[in-house]
Amino acid sequence: MDEIKEITAAEVKERLDRGEKLNIVDVREDEEVALGMIPGAKHIKMGEIPSRLDEFNKEEEYIFVCRSGRRSENVCRYLQELGYRVCNMVGGMLEWEGDTVPKK
Repeated sequence: MDEIKEITAAEVKERLDRGEKLNIVDVREDEEVALGMIPGAKHIKMGEIPSRLDEFNKEEEYIFVCRSGRRSENVCRYLQELGYRVCNMVGGMLEWEGDTVPKK
């Protein structure tokens, strides 16, 4: 099994602070994202990923986020096997020190 590419919360924050456009997908449940998401992140619950594959582009890389990094790692494994370019934010939102925004 191929290794899943990983990125730290600090690296994500640095890249956003530099103005990079990142495809961040938050796979937590509604009540979790209600507490705040990374600005610019898209919310797709883990269980909805298989039915929403048409929202992903195989040419682009996606960074997946959950609370601790475990669910997002599972999502990454699933999508990587389907040929998508994925990256797991290790440590999840527990490690996130940047601003958060309420889910729109």
